[in-house]
Parts: sequence; structure tokens; C-alpha cells
Amino acid sequence: MYSKEQIQDRKTVEGMSSSSRGCYSYLVQYKNCRLLRDHQLVRDDLWVRDGIIQDPRKLFWEEKIASDKQVDCGGCIISPGFIDTQINGGFGFDFSSATTDINDSICLVAKKILAHGVTAFCPTIITSSCETYKKVSTQYSRLCDDKHSSGAKVLGLHLEGPFISKEKRGAHPSDLIRSFAEDGFNDVMNMYHVLQNVAIVTLAPEIPLSDHVIRTLTGQGIRVALGHSVANLEESERAVENGANFITHLFNAMLPFHHRDPGLVGLLGSSKIPSNKIVYYGIIADGIHTNPAALRIAYKAHPEGVVLITDAIPAMGLDPGSYSFGSVEVEVTGDGRAYVKGTTTLAGSVATLDTCVRIFKASTRCSTVQALEAASLHPARMLGIEEEQGTLNYGSRADFVMLDDNLNVLATYLAGEKVYSRTAEVRKDKEQFRGLSTAGEKRLHNGNRKAAVGVHQ
Repeated sequence: MYSKEQIQDRKTVEGMSSSSRGCYSYLVQYKNCRLLRDHQLVRDDLWVRDGIIQDPRKLFWEEKIASDKQVDCGGCIISPGFIDTQINGGFGFDFSSATTDINDSICLVAKKILAHGVTAFCPTIITSSCETYKKVSTQYSRLCDDKHSSGAKVLGLHLEGPFISKEKRGAHPSDLIRSFAEDGFNDVMNMYHVLQNVAIVTLAPEIPLSDHVIRTLTGQGIRVALGHSVANLEESERAVENGANFITHLFNAMLPFHHRDPGLVGLLGSSKIPSNKIVYYGIIADGIHTNPAALRIAYKAHPEGVVLITDAIPAMGLDPGSYSFGSVEVEVTGDGRAYVKGTTTLAGSVATLDTCVRIFKASTRCSTVQALEAASLHPARMLGIEEEQGTLNYGSRADFVMLDDNLNVLATYLAGEKVYSRTAEVRKDKEQFRGLSTAGEKRLHNGNRKAAVGVHQ
């Protein structure tokens, strides 16, 4: 209950206009919504000022101010924006192409993925030539500049290769795969040229000298992911001991689980992982790469480590057909499968992250909160950026997504500014197209999910 003095103060604040407190920045109050906060959906208001989520108690009791604008959210869910830590391109743009301007590619994709609730991402470069890495590193800036201000935040590059296993290369070009020479880390620098723009490096931990490389990379604040690998459990555990904290697309491009030596998959249940450390694992829940039963097994074994990724290729958002992906030709079928041309080897996905969230929830039967955190909180924690991304905590950047109860994206906000609205998009779609649905959604609704575990070979 409020005291008489507090009630009077409250009336005073509610009667204030923005002009009467001109020294304050514009304050927006989002009402009639359910916020994903502290691992639950709570009915509360979201307060945003200067792109930052505010504590309403301080606004009222200390600053004694009211909102300048109130937004009725119609009972929708507000989640932290999604974070995609492995996306190779999309909408016809390839981040691994040496023939395009990577900044232009990133800028366009950064805007397009807003429609799918993604507010931050790591552009991913697959195994490429030294010249390509040099071009990419000289063009790319880790922090978003004004050019990217209207698109999803760029968190740093994910370099997937070239220090991987040829046996488990998947769609990576065999002739460009490398191992470490006697100097180890110098090979890394000679290949990548610079590291200040890099957030994640995927490598195979069984390669000789990888222990030293992992320690050096993580010592510079770079996350090391283990993937495209034939590592056994002991090699995998040693990599984690040296600083690795992520597994690249679990089940795919690695040894299959075996009860005597579970390999990389065994990290989900290893007793040698310190109690204060979480090994995260990326997983592609597109209804193709990972069987629903495998999704459930992984999630039940290690729920706090799951990170939903798309592993999307340049064909994401485009019609079936033939496309280039790095130096590889890819054929996308009518049911949304992307194969290395002339083979049955999967070459990434064409799924969007919001689709993966819905398929993951349906496949694992997890809660709405757990599905949303797998695409927001968990990747933020894996990258060590949870203080400003991946939550709706006070003081966090106001990057969030509004969703209906079926987890369809209604609107996306960056720093408190609406940058995508489904209402406007639906209106435009009705004028141009009728009855469109993604291949992943069709598989989810008609139950025709012909999935394959570990098809990356």
C-alpha cells in the first residue's frame, strides 16, 4: 500500500508532461504485455529510454517522472531479441564470397533478418583462401557503424575453418583445409591476418598443436567452438580444459555418438566439465539437420547449453534452385534441403531463426520460455555479452521482439526503435503474394519431417 505522501507523489508524476521535465530523455512505457524475465513470463510493463531498459522504481521514486508515450502491446510476449551465432549469408548474399563487398552483404542481411526477430548475429565465414580472409578482415568492422544502425547488431565474425577435419568437412572445400605447423598460432595469424574482428573460431581439437591455439585464442577473448571434427571424448574434454566453450552444430560434421567413446557429443554429459563452466552447443532445429528425437535427447541431457542457430546459407529467403556458397555449388530442393550439388551432403540450411525456435519447441516439448532463451539468453552467455544483450534486465540494450502465443514475430525493436512490423509486412505481402509459407513451417505443420542426424559428412 502507498502512504498518503506516496499517493500524492504518484498523482504529481502522472500529471507531469514531457515539457515540464525537459531535462529528461524521451521515455516509452510498453503496457499489456508478458515479459521474458528471470526465466519466466511475467505480466509487467517495459520501460525504455535512450535505447536502454529502465527500472520503473527508480523512474518513479527517484526521478519522479511518468512516461512520454504508452504503447499497448495487446497481450503479446516480449522476448529479448534473437542472436544467431552461425549464419553464412542469406537473401542472395554470401559472407564467404571474395567477389562481393562483405559490408554491403552484412548490411542487407542485417536488415532482412529483423523480420525473423534477430537483433544480433555473427556473420560466418566457411573455410576459405588466405586471400579471402584478408579481404574480409580489411573490410569488416566488429562494432556496428552508422551503416548498420538500422539492422541487426553485428557481434563479430565466426570463422568456421580452415583448421578442421577433412573427413568431416561437410560443404567446406577440401583443398583449402589446413592443419597447424610447428609454430601453431602463427599459422592462425598467417591465415586470418587479424583477429580484432573475430568473435568465434571453429576448429577440430584433434589437430596437433590445437591445445596451444585454443589457449591463445581464448586468452584474447575469442570463443573457440569445436566442430567439423573426428575428436574423441578425451580430446574434446582437453579442448574445454584449454578454454573452448562451444560445439558447432551438434550431431552434424562430427563422429556419431558411440557408447564407448561418445566423442564431441559426450561433452553434454562429461563429468570432467567444472561445475562453474557451461559447454554450449549450437543446434540446427530446421526439421532437416537434426531428428526431433535427437533434439529431445540433447535438450534433456543439457538444457542450459542449447543455442539455436540457423547455419543459413545465401539461399535463405530465396526460391529453390542452384546457388553458390563460398567456392561450392549448392542445390536447394523444394522441401528446403540444401545439398552440395551432385551429392547428398547437406550444405547448411535455408531456415530462419524464428522458424527454428518454433520447430525446437514443438520437437522437444519444452516451454515457451525455454525455447526463447535458447535463441537469446544462451547465445549471449556463450559470447559473454549477457550484461547488454540476451535479457530484458534493467540497464540492458532495448533490443527485443514481440511475438504471439505461437511465437510468430509481430515486431522487432533495436535500441527501443521499431525496425520491423508484421502488420506492415502482411499488408505488403497481400498486395504481391498469396498463401506463402516457409518450407520449415510446412514440415512442422504437416508432420512430414524427414530428418537426418549427422548428414554433414
